[in-house]
Amino acid sequence: MYGFYDECLRKYGSVNVWRYCTDIFDYLSLSALIDNRILCVHGGLSPTITTVDQIRTIDRKQEVPHDGAMCDLLWSDPEDVTGWGLSPRGAGYLFGGDVCQQFNAANNIDLIARAHQLVMEGYKWMFDEQLVTVWSAPNYCYRCGNVAAIMELDENLEKSFKVFEAAPQEARGVPAKKAAPDYFL
Repeated sequence: MYGFYDECLRKYGSVNVWRYCTDIFDYLSLSALIDNRILCVHGGLSPTITTVDQIRTIDRKQEVPHDGAMCDLLWSDPEDVTGWGLSPRGAGYLFGGDVCQQFNAANNIDLIARAHQLVMEGYKWMFDEQLVTVWSAPNYCYRCGNVAAIMELDENLEKSFKVFEAAPQEARGVPAKKAAPDYFL
């Protein structure tokens, strides 16, 4: 979300797009489970959640609180630590490979796929391939020089990655102002 407000204002001349997007974020799913084998989540795990069923009980239709399970799912990060640690981000936790392994075993899942961390190579495996971070914002904030990736799964849940670079600067222009479509008149 960093810079999103400014980008909407610059591109559309109003903060309405930003406001609509942030309102709809309060209704997006906290996670997805693919074929009961791959848990997809924005951030990571929470010390208060040990089962996927507990995620299902969280009332998502609200702004993200500053702490608690919902906050942890969105902002926690994997790290080479044992157990749980305090996150330097000030929200969520750091969690180690032991925590990941215990969660995956307890829920009979093979993989946690997450996104909330810049990865220069576009994706990064951790914890004996029990967790993967997939970063889909190339050249983050127009200055990091990273590539991005999308993880694809085939019908057997075999994973492959499409890695891509940012669009060239000349292809990123501000869209021209258009008259309102007829259906808005």
